[in-house]
Amino acid sequence: MTDTSTPSAEAPASSSPSTSPEEETKTSETVASDGDLFRQSEIAADYVEGLLDILDYDGDIDELVSAGRPMVEVVGGRLQPLVGQRGATLEALQELTRLAIFRATGSPSRLLLDIGGYRASRRKELAAVARNAVEKVKEHGDPVRLEPMSAFERKCVHDVVNAITGVQSESEGVEPNRRIVVRVAD
Repeated sequence: MTDTSTPSAEAPASSSPSTSPEEETKTSETVASDGDLFRQSEIAADYVEGLLDILDYDGDIDELVSAGRPMVEVVGGRLQPLVGQRGATLEALQELTRLAIFRATGSPSRLLLDIGGYRASRRKELAAVARNAVEKVKEHGDPVRLEPMSAFERKCVHDVVNAITGVQSESEGVEPNRRIVVRVAD
């Protein structure tokens, strides 16, 4: 008997319940070509453009591929409501856009959506938070637990901490209360 089921966007059954969707996609066995990634960003841009039309918002949309990920950036005035408090609305829109890509391609996407430059400015803020946590850990030797963060935010902090010798970071907890702990490296 052959399996005629369609691919699922869900994580493999073997994944840990504390693994975020962002972290699960890192271990995906399928590697998309740049053409496939750009196609994903085009699908996402069309989807976001439709949302902007429905909401009667103006924004310029750029689709690109960066660091092996499809990306869509929306710039313009009056976009803050699409970002929401601490990026919550942006995260939801990103997930909806990823679902639109999955519907069109049958494959999960690691699309990164940015609206109004929020992610770029948040990345800078998080780098400062990470450096501050590293300084505290190096000064006192005690682990530092940061506030709960989205998968995007945690990745930004992990990237900064991993670039510094003598300290390490790990995520703990379950969404939406998943957080980073920074400690002295073993």
